[in-house]
Amino acid sequence: MSAIAFAWDGAPPGSAAAAKARLLLADSLGCMIAGLGHARVRGFASAIAATMPGAIRLPGVAPGLSQAGAAAVLAAAMCWDEANEGLARAHGRPALAVAPLCIAALAEGRATLGEALAAFTLGYEVGGRAGEAWRIRPGMHVDGSWHAFGAAAAAVRLAGGDADAAARAVRLVGCQVPFSMYAPIAAGMDGRNSYPAHAVLLGTLCAAGAMAGMDAPEDGFSEARRVALGLEAPAVVAPPGAWLVEDAYIKPFAGVRHAHYAAAAAIHLRAGIAAEDVAGVTLSTYAEALRYAGNRAPGSAITAQFSLSWAVAAALVQGDLGPAAYTDATLADAALRRIEALVVLEEDAALTQAGRRGAALRVTLRDGRVLEARADRVPGDPDLPMRDEAVRAKVMRFAAPVVGEAAARAVLHAMLDGAAATRPGSAVLGDSAAGGA
Repeated sequence: MSAIAFAWDGAPPGSAAAAKARLLLADSLGCMIAGLGHARVRGFASAIAATMPGAIRLPGVAPGLSQAGAAAVLAAAMCWDEANEGLARAHGRPALAVAPLCIAALAEGRATLGEALAAFTLGYEVGGRAGEAWRIRPGMHVDGSWHAFGAAAAAVRLAGGDADAAARAVRLVGCQVPFSMYAPIAAGMDGRNSYPAHAVLLGTLCAAGAMAGMDAPEDGFSEARRVALGLEAPAVVAPPGAWLVEDAYIKPFAGVRHAHYAAAAAIHLRAGIAAEDVAGVTLSTYAEALRYAGNRAPGSAITAQFSLSWAVAAALVQGDLGPAAYTDATLADAALRRIEALVVLEEDAALTQAGRRGAALRVTLRDGRVLEARADRVPGDPDLPMRDEAVRAKVMRFAAPVVGEAAARAVLHAMLDGAAATRPGSAVLGDSAAGGA
């Protein structure tokens, strides 16, 4: 893959791509730490530690984990609140299996911050292009599929391999790239969150094989696209030199990106509205959002994270769409349940035909008033990027409840203020006493 050659050393120092890579890795880490606040994630970590023990200690997890084991857990944690980054042109999240490998290497002291950022950017560029090429079929889920390409390239870089080994690792992934099903989300089951962990481990194994000299055919990925997806035409991806990392979005909200436009419109309307006054709600949005996030009456956090109607209800009542929108207490809230049931979903054909994202919301009140708002962009979109201070605030908001404010600030300092030559060690996971040059 030609992206390996131009991205091998990461983005040029001082460039927009390098700055964005730092923000993305810090944001990813904040999501990982927040995910570790969930008992299911900590249980997953303890179970993995039985076969992948090591020296890395994750917050709230007693057993130590190996680098690969910790990365697998961090991948599941990163997507648990559905608040991590994404790349619209890849229809997925290239950092999902790359950032955990980089953070695990940092936590174990095996990489400097500069080395981790170079590996992260390399993996993002490789994975993002794989995502452009891997157009999933209905019923599939994007996570855990093409992400292994980026993980393989990053794993080779972190292990001290060269670009030739990374290319072999990518070829090995291309001959065994998996596909994942959407079914657990529709069923309200959180097994979907293990998909990124699988991509981490597949990428790690392919990296090891490549560094041992194993190889696979150059056209393996093309054959996989044909056999698995029925895609005969050559893939069209960004050319070398175009930094996809610059196009990545950072989420201001938790929940699937498709629901953010609906949430933004609801937050704009909610001033002066009492939940009990809402008599009707209509949401108009693009077809992909309806197809991917049309779940109704969600009974679990993961289904609610992929529910447009729940995003509208939570945003109208809470004035936000954060992790608090998906707690057991919120899911049982009668006011939210009533409003969610009122929401009528319809397609905005103009948005669909134009290939644009956005949402229009119409709320009818009991006194007959009709309030309307639309959101055609949200923070994180290309023309409205989340800046440094917004990302810092998000990391604090997500990480502090799990590791405490002082440790969360240490995380931010290590990731966003540290010099490239530093080895922050376990400080990246909230151990404020660790780190050093």
